[in-house]
Amino acid sequence: MLHRRQFIKSTGWATAFALSPFAQNLIDDMTKKKKKLGVQLFSIPQMVDKDLKGTLHLLSEIGYKEVEFFGPYPFSAPETIEGWKGLAAQLGIKRNAFYGYSIPEIKSMLSDFKLKTPSMHLDLITFRKNLKTTLDAVAPLGVKYLALPALSDINDRRTLDHYKRLAEEFNGFGQQMATYGMAFVYHNHGFEHAKMDGVVPMDYLLQNTDNKNVKFELDIFWMSAAGADPVDYLNRYPGRFKLMHIKDAAEKVRFTGDGGTPDQWMAVFSKMADPGTGVFDIQRMLQAGQKSGVEHFFLERDLTPTPEATLKNSFANLSKMNF
Repeated sequence: MLHRRQFIKSTGWATAFALSPFAQNLIDDMTKKKKKLGVQLFSIPQMVDKDLKGTLHLLSEIGYKEVEFFGPYPFSAPETIEGWKGLAAQLGIKRNAFYGYSIPEIKSMLSDFKLKTPSMHLDLITFRKNLKTTLDAVAPLGVKYLALPALSDINDRRTLDHYKRLAEEFNGFGQQMATYGMAFVYHNHGFEHAKMDGVVPMDYLLQNTDNKNVKFELDIFWMSAAGADPVDYLNRYPGRFKLMHIKDAAEKVRFTGDGGTPDQWMAVFSKMADPGTGVFDIQRMLQAGQKSGVEHFFLERDLTPTPEATLKNSFANLSKMNF
């Protein structure tokens, strides 16, 4: 049995250590290294459509800390809302975000489950026509980034001149968003790596947009499907990628062409896998992301056929990785 004097001495030392600057620095370092994992809700669209509150509760219970919404929203451009209806029907989704809830209700719900939404996806038409309305709407949620998930209209990306105009537009969006404390984000989808006039459009966008107000979301799957190396881009453009979408591939994946058409995207959907179960060196990519300045890491296994299993397996696998 520990002698009373020894017990007091040892517990006193432990208390002093716990309160010391050294211990506090150690705790701070451990906290900083523990990344907050998030989920892009397009991974589980039917779940959030059916029961947003219950799904957010589940994400919180599993251990996720952040969510990334996808549109359209009540404030999206009318053309976007109308154009989404066909795809939504195919996916079995009946409602648009925020699934019948108001912004104050969403804010309260996120707070209740200790979740944050640092970024949201927004289509290009809405960026062009309803940006101020969108910024006013989402500002109360504490959103830092609005991300353009893809250039869905090929007429926006037919030539290098189109990408040059896009770079100017992105800078304009970012400048307007800066007044709200937000930044514009572009999410790669693969086709940006097909050379045009000897130039890789993805590199052009990175090199010709404002570093302060325009950032990027790196989707490791789509970039790999285009034949590019995510780690290479993270190393070459430090500070530009603030968000990362994480999913794995069951086998080596490449587009049959330039990755610019929906049929090419759909052809590789079946090759997606939960992070940590496929052929990607996920930890290497995460470590490169952390070193490059990525702030938010989101699971995004698009339309996963096993929603709850993917959420749980992915969190368990990613939590074990050192980054």
